[in-house]
Amino acid sequence: MIKRDKVLKRDVPKHIAFILDGNGRWARRRGRSRAHGHERGAMNIRSIAIEAKELGVEVMSVYAFSTENWKRPQKEVDMLMDLPKRYEKEYDHDNEAFKKKYLADDVRIIFTGRRDRLDNYNLGLMKRIEDATKENEGFTLNICVDYGSKDELVNAAKSMAKKVANKSLNVNAIDEETMASHLYTHPLPPVDLLIRTSGEQRLSNFLLWQNAYAEFYFTKTHWPAFSQKELRKAIVDFQKRNRKYGGLKKG
Repeated sequence: MIKRDKVLKRDVPKHIAFILDGNGRWARRRGRSRAHGHERGAMNIRSIAIEAKELGVEVMSVYAFSTENWKRPQKEVDMLMDLPKRYEKEYDHDNEAFKKKYLADDVRIIFTGRRDRLDNYNLGLMKRIEDATKENEGFTLNICVDYGSKDELVNAAKSMAKKVANKSLNVNAIDEETMASHLYTHPLPPVDLLIRTSGEQRLSNFLLWQNAYAEFYFTKTHWPAFSQKELRKAIVDFQKRNRKYGGLKKG
């Protein structure tokens, strides 16, 4: 078993991103509904976030709902959109449970992605959570909802084009830093470690720009079963890598 002491002896990734895969498969193997799998998967986010914070990670991004997920059966989309409502009833922002689960952990929660296709309830919930945790500085949990990297890049290009058109931005001044400043995730740091669960090995349109020099870690473990021990294992694997950023290998 990998203990925290071993992880903390070497550099810890500042930003870890997760593609949360396998909720449905995890549930099916246990004879349960996909809804149950998604509920357990949502509950696991906090557990992994708290462990990441304890290990010294600064930002954790999770792919909760993609722009492509709208193509799923309407029943499943409705269920996924209803999940936040269930958790607010359990951890309302005004009661002690919410304060214990979010505020006491010193975790700032933000939401990244489009907001024009979400209903008023979820938009209100996101704002309440962001407002309630905005003063927390110990750790940032970035929940990507209705997020797609291609959509993000198109949006950034349109935003810069408008500024060029109204002469508030010189086209020759556009560089990588300018591009990054127009992304949904600004000013979060680039991803150091991308973890995808359930055995799939692809990016699925997630943080394409931010993952430019990330290390990838794929595990067959389904997301609801991805434990704090699994997180430590992934970070130790990351610490063995030689990150060259296009340069020559050290030594």
